[in-house]
Amino acid sequence: MHKKALSNQIKEAAANRGFIACGIAKAEYLEKYGEAYDKWLDKGYQADMHYMENYREKRKDPRKLVDGAQSVISVLYNYYPEQELPEEGNYKLSRYAYGKDYHFVVKDYLKALLADIETLAGPQNARIFIDTAPVMDRAWAELAGIGWIGKNSMLINRKYGSYVFVGEIITDLPLAYDTPMNNLCGGCTLCLQACPTEAIIKDGVIDSNKCISYWTIENKTDQMPETLRDKFEDNIFGCDICQEVCPWNRFSKPHREPQFHPHPGLLAMDKQAWQNLTQEQYRTYFKKSAVKRAKYSGLKRNINFI
Repeated sequence: MHKKALSNQIKEAAANRGFIACGIAKAEYLEKYGEAYDKWLDKGYQADMHYMENYREKRKDPRKLVDGAQSVISVLYNYYPEQELPEEGNYKLSRYAYGKDYHFVVKDYLKALLADIETLAGPQNARIFIDTAPVMDRAWAELAGIGWIGKNSMLINRKYGSYVFVGEIITDLPLAYDTPMNNLCGGCTLCLQACPTEAIIKDGVIDSNKCISYWTIENKTDQMPETLRDKFEDNIFGCDICQEVCPWNRFSKPHREPQFHPHPGLLAMDKQAWQNLTQEQYRTYFKKSAVKRAKYSGLKRNINFI
């Protein structure tokens, strides 16, 4: 089958699996992105996320992850909620963590998409990725033309905004490649201005040492930074502030994924209920949830800090 025809059929299959965008880039060394990544690490912006320092060369070159890789198929999955959790005078969860952990959900759809591709093109050497391996997801999505990396470091799609998950299939199939996406942020600096901890250093560069998401999710200690006290703006797991002010998110559309709906108990939560949250409630409300990454003790630490 002609590469262009096959590529179009893959994109059609991705749409049928619920992905809102699909693009394809050539599997090659990421020189520009790799240099920026090295600089980010050298400045210590990864904070205590030492795993970010591992597999540097694999992050830069997908051919070190999949032998004979020729193409990186990037997809986006929408997670913008139809119903927001109560936020007025309440503690806040990042929208991506409302329902079932996206790693499980999107991974299943990627597996199904890969099966579709093998039906179309036959057996191949390929792997799926959804934020669990040394892959520069946003770089590949940008190169595949399905979005650009905004000043807040989020992947932004012009039709859906930035409330999207990014996944990849790296394959040895030769395919037709899409045109890389231009950055459409222009002169807007709303995200930089809105960040209460000034974690956004410059275009696309985040200092995790100041980031609310880092402290409320990735921080595994009992300690919280006194320099940032009173700056978390009631965020107890993740933070969407830089996305909330982004003009492109006026195009966000509610997802159609039942697994992303929050547990009904979360809709009734207020600050007092959060402060009195029991381990049993935690297990019930956040079964198979991304919030499990912070654990019960971490969530209570975050609440107490605020």
